[in-house]
Amino acid sequence: MFERFAPDARTVIVHAQEHARRLGHHYLGCEHLLLAVVATDQPASVVLREHGLTPERVEEEIVRQVGLGAGSLLFGTLNRDALAAIGIDLDAVRARIEESFGPEALTRAGRTVHRGTRMSRLNPRRGVPPTLVRRWRRRRRARGAVLTASAPACAGLHEATGARPSGHIPFTPRAKESLANTVREAQARHDDTIGIEHLALGLIAMNGGLVPSVLSALGASAPALRAAILDRYRQAS
Repeated sequence: MFERFAPDARTVIVHAQEHARRLGHHYLGCEHLLLAVVATDQPASVVLREHGLTPERVEEEIVRQVGLGAGSLLFGTLNRDALAAIGIDLDAVRARIEESFGPEALTRAGRTVHRGTRMSRLNPRRGVPPTLVRRWRRRRRARGAVLTASAPACAGLHEATGARPSGHIPFTPRAKESLANTVREAQARHDDTIGIEHLALGLIAMNGGLVPSVLSALGASAPALRAAILDRYRQAS
């Protein structure tokens, strides 16, 4: 799929990985893709910023909702607003855990969860046929080659303490879903290559995950964003 991505769209994927590393997140989610998209100089990104989705505001929402460091993996799939509606304050839960077990407790737990997930998928002794392991490794190397780009380190407002995640950072299921949306957007417009406009449209089409809550927190409407992006590219064509 990534072979169809235009160079600037590939760079966005690379920047999303760098944002995830900077924030200490051991996964690449829709929120990291959104943060990378709003920071470019492409028309779709300009539209998003005109509607209040600036890199600074998006990053603040990501950190507010899932935090920094490996422990964010434990909170990243939870709906903060829905839990608040039934009286559960994630910030209070996080503070109580750190008060009882130390400030690095969530980080250690997040790393354990992340490491355990990877081992269960890749260790042949867990029942995975060696041929599937080799096939997965070949695909991983090919994907890494496609997404290699010379891009500066992505700066931002926040940076997790400690060592940054290294090696491959897996896409979350919802990030993969947003990329599938991206491909469908390009197909619907009969475009041969996938650009940042398709990435933006694929992200704002998400019904779950962090992107809808970020849009809501920043007062942005997904239908209005979609209409504005399509109108901007219609004017340019």
